[in-house]
Amino acid sequence: MALAELMPELRNAPSEAVDWPRVAYLVLLSRALDKMEETRLVPEKKVLYQFSARGHDMAQILLGTRLDHPADATCGYYRSRPLLLALGVDVADALGSAMGRAGGYSDGRDIGVVFNYPNPNGASALPMCGGVGAQYTPTAGWAQAIEYHRTVLKDPAYDKAIAVVLGGDGSVASNGFWAALTIATTQQLPMLFYIEDNGFGISVPSAFQTPGGNIADNLESWRGLTILSGDGTDPAEAARLVDRAVAHVRGERAPVLLRLTVPRLQGHSFQDTQAYKPDAFVASEWRRDPLPKLRSYLVPAVLTQSQWTDIEARAERDADAARERAEARGTADPESVMSHVFFEGVLQEKGGQWTHGYVAPATTDVPRPEGQRINMVTAIRRTLEHELEINPRVVLFGEDIGPKGGVHAVTLGLQEKFGFQRVFDTSLSEEGIVGRAVGMALAGLLPVPEIQFRKYAEPATEQINDCGTIRWRTNNRFAAPMVLRVPGGFFKCGDPWHSQTNEVAFVHSPGWKVAVPSNAEDAVGLLRTALRGNDPVLFFEHRAMLDSAWARRAYPGDHYALPFGRAKTTSSGDDITIVTWGAMVPRCEAAAQGRSADVIDLRTLMPWDKEAVLASIRRTRRCLIVHEDLKTAGFGAEIAAVVADEAFMDLDAPVARLTMPDIPSPHNPVLLDWAVPSVERIRAKIDELVAF
Repeated sequence: MALAELMPELRNAPSEAVDWPRVAYLVLLSRALDKMEETRLVPEKKVLYQFSARGHDMAQILLGTRLDHPADATCGYYRSRPLLLALGVDVADALGSAMGRAGGYSDGRDIGVVFNYPNPNGASALPMCGGVGAQYTPTAGWAQAIEYHRTVLKDPAYDKAIAVVLGGDGSVASNGFWAALTIATTQQLPMLFYIEDNGFGISVPSAFQTPGGNIADNLESWRGLTILSGDGTDPAEAARLVDRAVAHVRGERAPVLLRLTVPRLQGHSFQDTQAYKPDAFVASEWRRDPLPKLRSYLVPAVLTQSQWTDIEARAERDADAARERAEARGTADPESVMSHVFFEGVLQEKGGQWTHGYVAPATTDVPRPEGQRINMVTAIRRTLEHELEINPRVVLFGEDIGPKGGVHAVTLGLQEKFGFQRVFDTSLSEEGIVGRAVGMALAGLLPVPEIQFRKYAEPATEQINDCGTIRWRTNNRFAAPMVLRVPGGFFKCGDPWHSQTNEVAFVHSPGWKVAVPSNAEDAVGLLRTALRGNDPVLFFEHRAMLDSAWARRAYPGDHYALPFGRAKTTSSGDDITIVTWGAMVPRCEAAAQGRSADVIDLRTLMPWDKEAVLASIRRTRRCLIVHEDLKTAGFGAEIAAVVADEAFMDLDAPVARLTMPDIPSPHNPVLLDWAVPSVERIRAKIDELVAF
C-alpha cells in the first residue's frame, strides 16, 4: 500500500504537481475583478453585462493550469473568465472587454463575457457564443480535427492535444450538449466535458435540466464515456479530479465527463437578486466558498500567512492597474464596425486553412470545356473529387453521404476513394453537423458539411449564425471558413419539408456568402472558389437542376473558378430586364423567347451584382424579378428596393416581382405547378410590363 494511503495527512497535502501560489494569485485576481465590477464599474455604467465567477473560480483555474499543449483548445461560456486568466490572457483585455473598450476580445463589438483568445503560447480559447449550449459541438469539431491532424495529416504536433468544453448544469439540457456527446463518444475523441454544477440555470433548479439534478449519475451507463464527479470547492479533490480527467483524455484519447459541484455565490448576472433562493440556501452556498478552503489548504502547508497576504495585495494592485489601462483605451471608431464581416485581405490570427499555410492554386474565370455535357450532380462531384485529391485539408460529411453517396448521389464513390476519415456519415443532428464543422474550420481544416434538405437546416440555425459572425465579433482574430452544401427547392413534386428554398435567411446571416448556381458550369466555378476561399459559404444546390437537361454543360476544367458577385446575362434585349437565379433561370429564358429582354442570372446572392442589374435597367427601363422563394421579404424585395432607390428615375414601369405565394410548397404536382412561377405566367408578366 502506498504511503499516502496509509497516512491521510499526506494524502490530503497539497500536490507538488500544482503551482499553488499561482492558483492562489489567479483566484484572488478573479475575485478582485468581480468585486471591482460589482462595486464600481457596474454602478458607474462602465460595465453593462456582469457575470460573477465567484465560487466557480478555483476549479476553473486548476483546469486552466493543466491546458499547456499548443494544440489544446477550450471553449467556455459566460462564467469562464477565471479559465482565461489561467491561460494567460492580458488582464486589461479581460476587464476592458467587459467594459466594451477598444482592443480586447472584440474591440467592443461583443459583450465582454463572450471571449476568445488565439493564444500564441499555449491552449487557445475558441470564440464562445452567447447561446447556452452552443459551445459544445464546435469543441467536438476541434477534437475531431486533432485526430485528423494526427492520423491523416501525420502531424506529430497534435500528439496528446485535447479539446475541453465548459458548461453549466443548465446547458446539459441543450441540443448542443447531446450532439457533442454523441460525436465524442461514437468517434472516441480526446474531449473533456467539464460541467460546473451550481444547482441552478438562472432560477431553474438543476432537477429541471436532468432527472435528479445530476448529469454524471444519469450518464453512468453511456458507453465510451468515462465519468468523474466530485466537489469543486475542495482544493485537494478538485485538483485530483482535474488531473485525472485531463490525464485520461490525453493518454487514452477518449472522452471524459467531469462534473464538479460549485456554489454560485452571486446571481446569474449582477441584476439577478436571487429572490428565488431561500436565505438558508444562500447561506449554505457561502459556507462552501472555495476561497477560504483554499487559504486553509495552503496556509501554512505551502504559504505563510504573510505570503498569502502579499499575494492578495498583488492581485488587488494588478486588478486596479488593469482597470486603469482598460479605461485609457477609449472606444473604437464607430465606423470600424463595418470591417471584418468578410475576409478583407488581412489574415485572421487563427482558423481556416490559410492560417496553416494553404496557398490556393492558380485559377481562371475562362472555361475550357472538356468532353460531353454533364449534369450538375456530376459537375459538383467532380469538383469535390478534384479538391479532395489536391488538398488534404478538405473533409466531407453529413447524413448518408458515405456508402450511399448522398440522397442526391452527389458524393457517390467519394468515401470509397478517399476513405471514411475524409468522407464520412454523421449522426442525425444538424446542430452537430454544422457545429462540428465550425470547430474543424477553427482548427485549420476545410470542412464541407451537407444538410440533406434546406428545411433541415433549421436545427442548425444557431451554429450557422454564430459561424458567420466569428470573424466580425472577434475583430478578425478568428474565422471559420467552410462550404455548407444545402440542396433544396421543388423537384418532381413539392412539400413543406423537402422543397423549401428560403435562401434569403442565409443572406440575412452576416458573414455568409451565398451561391445559387443554375447550371453545371457555374456550379463548378462557384464551388471551386468557395473551397479555396477564406469565408463560410452557403452553396445551394437546387434539386430540380441537379439532373436537368437544361443545366447540363461541359466540364469547364480543374482550374475554372468564378468570382462571387458577378452575374451572367444569359439572354440580351432592350425592352425589359429580368433578374432571377436557380431553377427560375431556364423558365425566364423560355419566357423571354420572341421578346427583347435581358435575362440576368445572379449566380450569387451574397454578394449580388447590383451594378450589372442597375446598368441593364437603366438601358431597358423595366425590371421583373422572378424567384421561387416566398414573395414577402424574399430576396426579390431587396433587389426591388435597391432599384427603386438607385434607378427610380430611369424606370418606365413599376418594378415587378413574380414569386411563390406566401405558402409552403404544395406536394401534389398540379398544386405545385400552380404555385411556382411558370413560363406562361412569366411571359404574361413580361408583356404586361412592356406594354405599360
